[in-house]
Amino acid sequence: MASKSLERLRKVADRQTLRLTHYGRKSGRPYEVTIWYLVDKDGLYLVSANAARSWVRNVKVRPAISLRIGDEVFNGDVRSITDKQEREKVNRLVERKYWYVAPMLRFGQFLMSMGMVRDNTAAFEVILADN
Repeated sequence: MASKSLERLRKVADRQTLRLTHYGRKSGRPYEVTIWYLVDKDGLYLVSANAARSWVRNVKVRPAISLRIGDEVFNGDVRSITDKQEREKVNRLVERKYWYVAPMLRFGQFLMSMGMVRDNTAAFEVILADN
């Protein structure tokens, strides 16, 4: 992650949500949605409990995004996280920041491990432009 962006990001890392601008897979039109996000020493991550959401499907096709957190605006691209260890790291970040949903997340992970439900979550790393 670029150093200027990282410094600015750390100032707003404790906020609960951000505004994501993503672009339609077919139309290219911009759309905005409010979502959760995570920041650690390695980077910025976006997550969704429902991979069928429009923003998730859109960023998989058109990875260029813009993020607004408070007064700060960041531009970049997303990279889908599919590696098991990376996903576990992101799950730990979710449980730490959004601790109040941790029991529900763990229960969902248990059900997935038992084959009772399928994993329909999505996680992305954001590669920020240095702006």
